[in-house]
Amino acid sequence: MPLLLLPLLAAPASAHHLMEAFGLREGAMAGLLSGLGHPLLGPDHLLFLLSLGLVGLQQPLRWVIALLAIGLGSTALGLVLPVPPGSELLVALSLVATALVVLGRWPRWILLPAIALHGSVLSQPVLGWSFSAQVLYLFGLLISQGALLITAVTLVRSWARGLEAANLRLVAGVMIGIGATFAWTQLVP
Repeated sequence: MPLLLLPLLAAPASAHHLMEAFGLREGAMAGLLSGLGHPLLGPDHLLFLLSLGLVGLQQPLRWVIALLAIGLGSTALGLVLPVPPGSELLVALSLVATALVVLGRWPRWILLPAIALHGSVLSQPVLGWSFSAQVLYLFGLLISQGALLITAVTLVRSWARGLEAANLRLVAGVMIGIGATFAWTQLVP
């Protein structure tokens, strides 16, 4: 029954960070706190990171490290390169892509550009900040995303191993529904 309530979490996929939530002013502490909280406050990013545990059922730990490196590298690049138009829509659809990978319909490598896109979008809230605040934002992201990916690989992986194939398909279907809802909110605000 709790899985059926997950679509209620669906909200517009957009950049979320503690600056908005608590009205923090730019600075070192705001950078660190925003980096720590950003993946937790954005349900699109949070669910995507956690869903990677389902994809990583048979993957070694270095797969998680590669995903983390690609995501953070893309965030750093997003500080100097423009984010492609339509990125928020594609971020929303990344949960659908993850579900299709879980179902075996798409190859795992498709998630590499997806996490790069997530990373790129995560750079947007701190554009124009001081270099030190941006560095601390990246450090906060490293900690929070690393913790979420490790959680996904351990908790989600151990939970998913006990799922029958039909239940795993159901979870993938819920992920598609949530991802489609996120995408819909981008298309029809």
